[in-house]
Amino acid sequence: MKFIPSIDRYILRLVIVPMLGVFALAASLLLLEKMLRLFDFVAVEGGPIGVVFKMLGALVPEYASLAIPLGLMLGVLFAFRKLAVSSELDTLRGVGLSYWRLLRMPYAITLVLVAVNVALVFYIQPVSRYYYEQMEYELRSGALGASIKVGEFTTLADRMALRIEQSEDQGQRLVGIYARVANDRDQVLTISAREGAFMATSDDPDTIILRLTEGTIIQDTGSETPRVLSFSRHDLPIDLPAIEEFRARGDASREYILPELLSIGWSENGNKAERDASQATFNYRMVEVVMMLLLPLLAVALAIPPKRSTSALGVFVSIVMVVAYHKVNQYGEDVATLGRIDPILALWGPFLIFAALILWMYYRTAHVPGGQALGALETLFAKLSKQIGKLFARRKPPSMIAEHDPQMAPAQ
Repeated sequence: MKFIPSIDRYILRLVIVPMLGVFALAASLLLLEKMLRLFDFVAVEGGPIGVVFKMLGALVPEYASLAIPLGLMLGVLFAFRKLAVSSELDTLRGVGLSYWRLLRMPYAITLVLVAVNVALVFYIQPVSRYYYEQMEYELRSGALGASIKVGEFTTLADRMALRIEQSEDQGQRLVGIYARVANDRDQVLTISAREGAFMATSDDPDTIILRLTEGTIIQDTGSETPRVLSFSRHDLPIDLPAIEEFRARGDASREYILPELLSIGWSENGNKAERDASQATFNYRMVEVVMMLLLPLLAVALAIPPKRSTSALGVFVSIVMVVAYHKVNQYGEDVATLGRIDPILALWGPFLIFAALILWMYYRTAHVPGGQALGALETLFAKLSKQIGKLFARRKPPSMIAEHDPQMAPAQ
């Protein structure tokens, strides 16, 4: 750190702390919203709880691609807002440091995050998305232990009906087991046991053992009196249901990595629908990455409030702009995937408009004396704040008004 000037180290500290905080908060909120749906889904399918966290881990790269730009922008915005509100920015500007010079360290951080985001959106995210789809398929098909649902009769291999009353310790202990099994001699066995547990076998991967404890076996031999056996432990072999192998990666364009997108999107042999989808996905990922290079300029333009003001309107506007642009890109990708519009026009058109707006806002802030990117909005926001303050003041009872202003107290 000795080769970094002190002003850059200072700005680095101001940027990095809120940036990491916003990144963690945004990613956590997105994951928590998805976690509730996954818990409901896994509970309905009867799968183990641990698979929820594996599926959430597979979604981290997808949510990180949105949380990283948001964290970068708000980190730079909060850093320059602190400098502006404390008048340190005026001092730095007074000694000859331009905004571009002050943005040296934020842009160093931006280049690192751009590289991380490129790795995420072009390689890690497609593979992790496929892994998520695979786990969801295995959960629905029963490959993760979800084929036997608690409290319901389940038919296995057309020769066994099994019911389990309770499952404890994440499926390690099963309570209240009832089974009807047809053996090779066309005899029916009715089995009930107090508890049991599934155990894997090393000899046959397609068969598992249900080890039962303290139960009874009733064997229907065809005679008037069935045979009744009691046991303290009994191993019941169960043939696993045949599960169709999950599809190969590439069912949707969002599962393609960068080389695959380029080879499919610009291939002369593929069909038009695949080319449109691949080109739309490629351009969508590109504009999301390139836009990160303009976020520090947007953050500076929205970070500096008017003189003698601590308005936080810029923070709200910045979040709205970034999220709205992300949604516009998603819509453009969907329309371009359907072939209704050229992907370059659908995705790079909004980018150019957004980039021109950011550059204008930065120019107003950095090169126009007294210029404000949100001057009109700040004035409107200040007037609305005053009107709301007056409205609440009128609704205060006389006793509260007298406490704050004795001269306004009613005459005795």
